[in-house]
Amino acid sequence: MRKVWIEVALNGPWSRARQPGIPDTIEAIVAEGIACARAGACIVHAHAYDGGGPQSFDWGVYARIIEGIRAKVDVPVYPSIPMGGGMTPEQRFAHIEALAERGLLEFAVVDPGSVNFTELTPTATPAPTYLNSEADVRHGLSLAARFGFHPAYAIYEPGFTRAGAVLAREAGARTPIYRFMFSQTFAFGFPPEPFALDAHIALLKCEALGAPFMIAGLGVDVRGLIAAAVERGGHVRVGLEDAPFGCEAGNVALVEDAVARVRAAGGEPADVAEMRAELSALERALGLAPVGDGA
Repeated sequence: MRKVWIEVALNGPWSRARQPGIPDTIEAIVAEGIACARAGACIVHAHAYDGGGPQSFDWGVYARIIEGIRAKVDVPVYPSIPMGGGMTPEQRFAHIEALAERGLLEFAVVDPGSVNFTELTPTATPAPTYLNSEADVRHGLSLAARFGFHPAYAIYEPGFTRAGAVLAREAGARTPIYRFMFSQTFAFGFPPEPFALDAHIALLKCEALGAPFMIAGLGVDVRGLIAAAVERGGHVRVGLEDAPFGCEAGNVALVEDAVARVRAAGGEPADVAEMRAELSALERALGLAPVGDGA
């Protein structure tokens, strides 16, 4: 039975006005990360908050979250990065470098392209731009190569796969995880449909044959695509960062639902040891040199 990785994205940059159920204190993020790992998630992604309010990129806040979760369950926990613009690459990835120096990262966000978050129902306010210059991407990948963590790619547009594969090889980074980003709220990329997943997979096979991929997104319900992802050799991300705004289910319920759907599709949720072992085996098959089986 094929092992399927389930990642949970706990909160994202959304306020409670858009996503009321997000955990936005250190204690709540830690508690939900632990509960989701115990429910079947083998990777945890979190944005840092310290008592509500705007998100934080203080490495110390992230360290408290990562160490708090890992004190109870052995699971990779990886952070986000600022939206970009007005910062040098070194400033933007300063918290990533600090966490990696302390051995706290197995993955980190290094998204290989920029995207406008235009909504399908436009608002009067211009959409923000998630800006990832090539200089930013190269710096993030240099940190990945230096510290041995895996780049966590969000593939908002197909060209991100091509650019990400080229730049990762040039940097000598460990194999990225390609997260295909679908949406029913934003106008980037594709809706969550099998034809779109097949297009992503076909391009990935051309650019980075054998690299791991998963379905994910923002403002999207990926449940209907889980069976197709499992059947095609992919993995699954769920959570309140990705879910449609106003989602009434919590993170644990979203993970439990993903577990049930993976099993219904003939897969079995991977535990952390199985996920790490599969990544190491993939790297050996791709001719890379794994840096152990963890951080």
